[in-house]
Amino acid sequence: MKTDNSHMKARQYFFLISIFFFLLTDGAAQKLQRPVLTKLPFAFSDIGRTPMENTPVVFQSRLLLVANNRPGGGDAKGEDAYLYIDDLQTGKEVARFGQGHSFVSAYVNDGELNVFALEFTDFGRVMNSTGIDRLMTSDLKTWKTEKVIVPEENEHLFNSSVCRDDKGYVMAYESDKPVQFCFKFARSTDLSKWEKISGLVFTGEKHEYSACPLIRYFKPYYYVIYLHAPIEGRNGWISYLARSKDLVGWELSPYNPILEAEAGEGKNNSDVDILEYEEKTYLYYATGDQETWGTVRVALFNGTEKAFFENHFPKNSKLTKITAKQ
Repeated sequence: MKTDNSHMKARQYFFLISIFFFLLTDGAAQKLQRPVLTKLPFAFSDIGRTPMENTPVVFQSRLLLVANNRPGGGDAKGEDAYLYIDDLQTGKEVARFGQGHSFVSAYVNDGELNVFALEFTDFGRVMNSTGIDRLMTSDLKTWKTEKVIVPEENEHLFNSSVCRDDKGYVMAYESDKPVQFCFKFARSTDLSKWEKISGLVFTGEKHEYSACPLIRYFKPYYYVIYLHAPIEGRNGWISYLARSKDLVGWELSPYNPILEAEAGEGKNNSDVDILEYEEKTYLYYATGDQETWGTVRVALFNGTEKAFFENHFPKNSKLTKITAKQ
């Protein structure tokens, strides 16, 4: 009997040890699944012309950066602002357009470059704007402009982002109502006529600051990267990632924040936009202190954009669920 008991205890011991090491290694594997983002060791030196918002694109086989010049100061007028495009390989400006516009984003549709930006009349703490415009070109010289999103009563608009899905196009656009800040959604079949999706407002987990959205779609999920206000234990404004199958119910990545300011970056990692190039993904983001200085830096993910988003939601992980339904 003693021998049998000793064998039984040994089996129990090894069984418990096996469970322990399984849990240990499984936890390590989960940590290893976190996408590795390498912040490249440079910043854009021309910070006066790239304060925050920008979109890198490949247009007609050229690597371009669509950006905005927005002078600071409460006395500055909308006419002092403009949009411009730099060639990322030569560093030269190749287009200047969109006087009176800011909060830029861009979307390439075949041979057409679509730029979305806010038209406004003056600065101050809250910019007075007429709404979001679409500016289109096929040659970087001739531009057509049309109004696509207008604010509601007492509402102010800011950043926007556009992607394509199975039904056409989806826009996420930033607002200061009902939360300063949050973002809403609109749909289009032709990039020209947009219909706001009523009853949906993304306000994060606790009806909280959720700013400057980037939206992408990889079936069956929509993904948004957005700016979260400072929270205890984190360095300033941080970038979060969420996904949804229907724009209503959302899940937060367990790896949030996906970007946080490091040494030399102030207290801000915001206004993310993405470029996939040669199967690598580049995240362009703004640093600074949200008040007196800022510049744009780049983080690299060694894989496709689709893989970048999918890997931020490891299988069998417990995800925080939220809703955009108001």
